[in-house]
Amino acid sequence: MATVTLKGNPFETIGSLPAVGTAAPAFELVKTDLSVATLADFQGAKLVLNIFPSVDTPTCATSVRKFNESAAALKGVNVVCVSADLPFAAARFCGAEGIDNVDAVSSFRSTFGDDYGLAFTTGPLTGLLSRAVVVLDESGKVIYTEQVAETADEPNYEAALAVLA
Repeated sequence: MATVTLKGNPFETIGSLPAVGTAAPAFELVKTDLSVATLADFQGAKLVLNIFPSVDTPTCATSVRKFNESAAALKGVNVVCVSADLPFAAARFCGAEGIDNVDAVSSFRSTFGDDYGLAFTTGPLTGLLSRAVVVLDESGKVIYTEQVAETADEPNYEAALAVLA
């Protein structure tokens, strides 16, 4: 279990992020068109998982925008933005913002939050995902993780993108 804060108040997650050097847990997430995205769909390309509580909060929306901007210049890299938001909310946000360089997906009917150790188990965000970034190589091996200590803070974009070079 990890402890993170929200506006300085501590809350627990169900576990810890997958360790660097290990195989990423398989996942099935729901795309905005209600089809399923799996880890296997991204084999052969590097993958950035931008994970957050809800696209309808300022910091989460900013992270999607920033990774969308970065993704346009990344070759052989997919960026997947993961939250427990319904696919309709992600589609609305991405459409309104002109987000088209990332895949927005929902964990709403999966065990992703448990498998990646990110589901909040205490506090007002219980059931949502803690803010984190996980980067995988072409074979699905974890090459970078960041569990953002303060939920209201943005992730370290530069560090996450640096491992892709």
